Amino acid sequence: MEFQDVVRRRRMVRKFEPDPVPAQSLDRILHNATRGPSAGFSQGQAFLVLEGAELDAFWTVGAAWVNDSARTAPLVIVPLSSKRVYLDRYAEDDKGWTDRAESHWPVPFWHIDTGMAALLILQTVVDEGLGAVFFGFDPELVTAFQEAFGVPEDHEPIGAIAIGFSAEPKPTNTSAITRRRRSLDDVVHRGRW
Repeated sequence: MEFQDVVRRRRMVRKFEPDPVPAQSLDRILHNATRGPSAGFSQGQAFLVLEGAELDAFWTVGAAWVNDSARTAPLVIVPLSSKRVYLDRYAEDDKGWTDRAESHWPVPFWHIDTGMAALLILQTVVDEGLGAVFFGFDPELVTAFQEAFGVPEDHEPIGAIAIGFSAEPKPTNTSAITRRRRSLDDVVHRGRW
């Protein structure tokens, strides 16, 4: 598929067929997730892949509030970011900071880089002919999620991505259809606001 087609076709899918995601598709999705930007090549992302019986525990512990139709996905990938990895990396000699102070960072690049990895997952899903929905984590459930799946305390989920073959009919009444995308003139400011 051409890249512009991937960008144009990417949308959130919330209902899935029960068929499993092919192993080669999952491998490609995960490989591409690791190709995103990474400040200082810190590579402070990790991805928890959940399939089969693991999903029951996830829907109970990690995302009990999520819409029932999304629970039909045969695969969930949880992108995790690690601030510690970034702080450690930038305290190394070649980066010049002598401490691990978070105040050096204008924004939390550990979350931004992991968000870019999540977008690569969503784009690869489209290119593989699959559907996906990204959804947030309830902050109150993070500790229980980490304990249930053995996730180290210093790895924080930025959300989760349910993936599978779409079982949705062609969208007719979604916000992407009923609301128009803002025009470039509304969002692009060249040289000055």
